[in-house]
Amino acid sequence: MTRLLAALALALALPLNAAEETKPDIDEVDVEDIRVFTAVFREVQRSYVEPVSADKLMKSAIRGLLLDLDPHSAYLGKSDLQSLTDDTSGSYGGLGVEVQVRGGELVIIAPIDETPAAAAGIQPGDIIRRIDDTPIDSENANIAIDQMRGPVGSKVKLTIQRGAAAPFEIELTRAVIDITAVRARTLAPGFGYVRIAAFQTNTGEEVAKRVASLVKPGQPIEGLVLDLRSNPGGLLDAAVQVSDLFLEQGTIVSTKGRVALSKAAFAATPGDVLKGAPIVVLVDRGSASASEIVAGALQDSRRALVLGERTFGKGSVQSVLPLESGEAIKLTTALYYTPSGRSIQAAGITPDVELQAAELKPVDRGVRSVSEADLPGHLDTGAAPRATNQTALERDFMLQEALNVLRALARWQSRAEPNSAG
Repeated sequence: MTRLLAALALALALPLNAAEETKPDIDEVDVEDIRVFTAVFREVQRSYVEPVSADKLMKSAIRGLLLDLDPHSAYLGKSDLQSLTDDTSGSYGGLGVEVQVRGGELVIIAPIDETPAAAAGIQPGDIIRRIDDTPIDSENANIAIDQMRGPVGSKVKLTIQRGAAAPFEIELTRAVIDITAVRARTLAPGFGYVRIAAFQTNTGEEVAKRVASLVKPGQPIEGLVLDLRSNPGGLLDAAVQVSDLFLEQGTIVSTKGRVALSKAAFAATPGDVLKGAPIVVLVDRGSASASEIVAGALQDSRRALVLGERTFGKGSVQSVLPLESGEAIKLTTALYYTPSGRSIQAAGITPDVELQAAELKPVDRGVRSVSEADLPGHLDTGAAPRATNQTALERDFMLQEALNVLRALARWQSRAEPNSAG
């Protein structure tokens, strides 16, 4: 115990990185607190119902120290570090769901596109109450995250709580989660659509390629819908790169913390891949972190109109600080701010046009209406009747409204340009 007391005193007196040039003011640790800790440590070892190793107790103490700070700071074992690498590279075995521990509950931030979680209908805000036969509580919520990963083809049963409804069970089969972070298509002649599912190491490059693929010979892009719904975020650098594609100048995002390395500002470089064509950014309550950086940057710069629901509100920056043991701690070291100086933390991005998700269905009128085409002897111009089956665009209410707004913006912009030139 003497060695443990000495080690604790030394660890609490020294910074994690002794070479750090600027150290914030910190309170001195009271020796009495160290004595209390060692007394509790010793009593657990001596009296707990089962033997507990000193190593396991110390790891638990470290986890508890970080857990009480905020929902994002955490102790990372070697397997946790590998999982973090897998998430940012975009390939791992699991269910494809981004989760967060809040108030001791395992809460869904967003399912990832084209994964077992998305196919099963898991929604942002769902709470995982049980994984297989293990109830999830404040004691095991962080550890439970690893239980959702496993061999491809193996099954896992989740008990889900959605709002005030009774919990329900779903069984999912783990798959290779090889995330296609960026997809694109044409919504209508001249109007493109880019969907970003997560911000990974090459997301900026992929968005640039997808936008370029939307340009047709003789048909420039008149407007773009950038879909960030249910995008749980990812890498700060990727968010900066995506924002920079559409901005000519100005600040994209800044970060502020207590130490010098956490203070930074990222500025746009000249070159807008859309050459000023209007943008509508789609967001919802599952849009978090890097998604909010992009939405906030384009909104504050008046480069895009943001449409949808208020976003998640994850406005903090985590740094992974390696330890000599090969493990690490993930520590919240800064908050990020939009170009106008707004902090998104716990507030989110408020859309310019607030719109709730909705499901559109054709109205059954009971009796088919009569049109000109039904009249005897009508003039036939050869025009094909409009298909009655709903397209993917028509089924997606938010996307349909985004296209309507985008068309209006493009028309307004085309009319305003001659006047501004005169």
